[in-house]
Amino acid sequence: MAKPKTVFYCQQCGTQSMKWLGRCPGCQAWESLVEEALPEEDKDQETRWITKKSTEDRIKPQQISTVTTSSAVHFSTGLSEFDRVLGGGIVPGSVILIGGDPGIGKSTLLLQTLALAAASRKTLYVSGEESASQVKLRADRLGIASEELYLLSETALQEILYQAEALKPAVIVIDSIQTVYLTKLSAAPGSVTQIREAAAQLLVYAKQSNTAIFIIGHVTKDGAIAGPRLLEHIVDTVLYFEGDRSHAYRILRSTKNRFGPVDEMGMFEMKGSGLVEVSNPSGIFLSDRPKEAAGSVVVACLRGERPLLVELQALVTQSYLGTARRTTSGVDPGRVSLLVAVLEKRAGLHLSGQDIFVNVVSGIEITEPAIDLGLIFAIAGSFRDRPLNTNMVVFGEIDLLGEIRPVQNPMQRVREAQKLGFTRCILPARNEEVLRREKVKLSIECIGVSHIAEALQLA
Repeated sequence: MAKPKTVFYCQQCGTQSMKWLGRCPGCQAWESLVEEALPEEDKDQETRWITKKSTEDRIKPQQISTVTTSSAVHFSTGLSEFDRVLGGGIVPGSVILIGGDPGIGKSTLLLQTLALAAASRKTLYVSGEESASQVKLRADRLGIASEELYLLSETALQEILYQAEALKPAVIVIDSIQTVYLTKLSAAPGSVTQIREAAAQLLVYAKQSNTAIFIIGHVTKDGAIAGPRLLEHIVDTVLYFEGDRSHAYRILRSTKNRFGPVDEMGMFEMKGSGLVEVSNPSGIFLSDRPKEAAGSVVVACLRGERPLLVELQALVTQSYLGTARRTTSGVDPGRVSLLVAVLEKRAGLHLSGQDIFVNVVSGIEITEPAIDLGLIFAIAGSFRDRPLNTNMVVFGEIDLLGEIRPVQNPMQRVREAQKLGFTRCILPARNEEVLRREKVKLSIECIGVSHIAEALQLA
């Protein structure tokens, strides 16, 4: 009898190796390579969900001008914040992967979504980690009692697809992909082989049956979805549900979306009755902002198409180490180091011997360069121990010459600041010229600046 062929897979990133290695060459994780047997070649394709088709049943190529689309491409989840992140709602036939820390509220969010969607269509919740009675206990706590919401406690993928074909639901939730397995594969549930094959067959079923499928995935200690990275390439949309379990607020963000904007954000509050939408995140982020504090500044940024006002804080103090520290939370540390160098060279601030700590108070991560001007103000304000005007908001990108460059969608940022009661906005001069040329009536004072020396003198 021939020895079965084996291969070593990294359980963190999915890298394949023909021999065991102590450290994964892909993600550099230690002790993550696990030996798994390669599946035998399946000569009978009828055992797979992807079956052979006769000549009459095969799908033929079509001219793009003759392809018809549904008039209602998206349908609502019943939660406007969820719809915003998805790009308008759920697209039939799409596969959506949602990840997050254990206990953050992924199952609660999707159970509420299925209950709201079940008002007009059948939905199916497949749980591989809980029994149907356990899911019902959570549904009772959330006040969910829909006749069109069905529960299935199953982990075998063949049985799940069989029941789905019989029920024909519009939306399916798989909780979670790490518990689903194919009986023909010898690998354990949650392994790279099982996750990859299960996700591929769920994708085929979704496209053939025009059923939307939500897949819940566990995350690693680094915050990435557990399993191979190719899992994110298979699905249509990748969402992350984030937040500190010691606080009530949760953030849902998109990192990939074939049917809507990327980096969109939705906010929810966890209560005893379930997740409740937060329609004004900026007001929540700024609710506890200190008054007349040196090193604190409010910046206007964009997450997807949503304008947000968040507070940046900086602490600059004398360093007693050989090398000054640069510690950041919520912003790119490399960007902060670059702006510190610009402040030293273009504004004459001597920061080489100073420890600098930067934090985004809201707890979210901001990668947009429009917060550069806010970082400059926060660092300079803390260094000089001079507080900024509490009724002022800023935004603008800074280049290596100290010039302040324009950013996109200045009108949305200014209107958000005006709505929250700010009276002054410092922005790039070219953005201010555009607003003045369009003759937009605003109650907030807009001041355009073109260089960091001018901005710091003004502030």
